[in-house]
Amino acid sequence: MSPGLAIFLAVFGGLLITSAYLDRMAARTRVPGVLLVLLLGLLTDNNLSALPGEAPPLLDLERADQLAQVAVAVVLFHGGLTTNWQAMRSVVRPGLRLATVGSLLTALMLMLTILVLERIFPAWSIQGLPVALFVGAMVCSTDASAVMAVLRPLSGHLPQRLLDLIECESAFNDPMAVVLAGVALAMVTGTDADGVTVMSVVVRQFLLGALMGFMGGTFGAQLLERHSLKELQSGQAVICLAVLLVLLGGTTLLGGSGLLAAYIGGLVIGNHDQVERQELEDGHEVFMKLAELLLFLCMGLVVDPEAVLRMLPWILLLFVAMQIVRLLTVPPLLAGSCSRAEKFFVSFCGLRGAVPIALAIQAAAQVKVAGSWGEYMPPLALGVVLMGLLVQGFGLVSLAQRLGLASADAA
Repeated sequence: MSPGLAIFLAVFGGLLITSAYLDRMAARTRVPGVLLVLLLGLLTDNNLSALPGEAPPLLDLERADQLAQVAVAVVLFHGGLTTNWQAMRSVVRPGLRLATVGSLLTALMLMLTILVLERIFPAWSIQGLPVALFVGAMVCSTDASAVMAVLRPLSGHLPQRLLDLIECESAFNDPMAVVLAGVALAMVTGTDADGVTVMSVVVRQFLLGALMGFMGGTFGAQLLERHSLKELQSGQAVICLAVLLVLLGGTTLLGGSGLLAAYIGGLVIGNHDQVERQELEDGHEVFMKLAELLLFLCMGLVVDPEAVLRMLPWILLLFVAMQIVRLLTVPPLLAGSCSRAEKFFVSFCGLRGAVPIALAIQAAAQVKVAGSWGEYMPPLALGVVLMGLLVQGFGLVSLAQRLGLASADAA
């Protein structure tokens, strides 16, 4: 084993142990564990300057991108695996409206807002429509695990239908963000990209991702149906992970969206009649937690805290614009489905998490955009995620109480 690999394993292993304890400590409070893990990554010296000799960076952008893509695929797969289609049937229609139309409107409205701000403040140039679209797509999806962690003190006190709606939206809007961000990256990196080229990218990624996800999920469910595999309960999670890896790699090689395929594959497996859902959830929970910690730790490591401070004006403007856009888009899409108080609460529940971070690292790692606008995406995404976790994370419980959705002594 090379000294560089030994240093990487030792330091990263220590950081993962610390992250696990931070996440466990956060579970006893109202603070999302990912917030503490992000802060741990930010406070860690990625250049390992404290070590003797000329030490390489603990994590470079290329390695961080590879880890992030696999980690977010595991998170999305787990999201599909734990989505109970039968339980969510009553909220599927409004949830799908929020996840598809709502995410698309959010991304486009944020894109227009950024282009307007670019004209008002020329010094803050975002470099055109494709980059503005990428920023809008990067932050248009919400994170169910972050919201549910914040709402844990209100467990059993909020209407179950409201919680199902929030979870349904967060489960289905990630693929929309991934596809839109992929389109934006194709527009930036393609030298002769036109409308037809962009549309073909969208269709290919979406259709191939959906098709491969369905086929891979069906194949995985059939594997788990076999009696010999059912006897090995500890091996079911391994089979799921193996199916996910094959699905992710194969779909990507064919030119489809591997992340979309990961989510749909998990959705098919988790809702198969002959699959023991609870056993799969329990077994895969470990992989999901590891992937989530890795993802947020990677983000904290590759971002310089000073870069976040330099991007603070854009972070504040983008965060405020996100809240305004969500307040404008969510209530009309929930017309006839929720009360006024529930609409406002859902509008405020748009915490961002794993997907924006993975997309930001991907943009920074792209060869053709690194060193230009791509390098600003990780600090921008990190700042927006942190802002949401701090402002919305600490305010959701009290907001639910003020709106009369939960009693004042619920927490």
